[in-house]
Amino acid sequence: MPNRHQITLKESLRTAIWAQGLTPEQMARVESETFETFVPKGGYVCRKGEMVEHWLGIMEGMVKMTNFSAAGKSVSFTGVPPGGWFGEGSVLKREILKYDAMALRDSRIARMPMSTFHWLLDTSLPFTRFLLMQLNERLGQFIGMVENDRLLNPDTRVARCLVSMFNSHLYPGLEKLVQISQEELGLLSGASRQRANQALQLLEKQGLLSLDYGGIRILDLEGLRRYEA
Repeated sequence: MPNRHQITLKESLRTAIWAQGLTPEQMARVESETFETFVPKGGYVCRKGEMVEHWLGIMEGMVKMTNFSAAGKSVSFTGVPPGGWFGEGSVLKREILKYDAMALRDSRIARMPMSTFHWLLDTSLPFTRFLLMQLNERLGQFIGMVENDRLLNPDTRVARCLVSMFNSHLYPGLEKLVQISQEELGLLSGASRQRANQALQLLEKQGLLSLDYGGIRILDLEGLRRYEA
């Protein structure tokens, strides 16, 4: 059986939405200064309290943005699948990180230095437009998450968690088969693995998704978006 093609760093950068409007000279500098790191499952991509140094892109794997209270209670903000980039707010403000980013599975991370990011901001109008859209989409995502967390029951939270991953601007690489485990989905939606499994079985009976080997296949995205238990 042939090995699955492993995306290269250059391929990852050149296919990113934000790169489409760059000049060849700008792209060359991005490729020369951006580098890749590997983070194993459970490892930290970045830590709360660290000074921000890079804008971060997911080449392979999945990363969750999370925070822990002094008592050890955790809250997950979002999961970032392959093709997604995050951390632009902290890079723009040149501040310390306000959250942890942890790998939900073995992950390959593209790291664009903060100096490269700000140079693009100064020299590329298309990149600046992309960032305006990115920040606007991120704001809408987090407003929705606050509503979901405070108003919705676990079944609806699981549905909305899956829907939140289908944002063509934030996560352009995601396909109808979401390669996410029930444990990972539980962590992202604030439910146990068992409770996430119950929710998925209910949503499957409703004809909104199917539980396939290796992930969750979305059958009715709009139905999931409207679903409320």
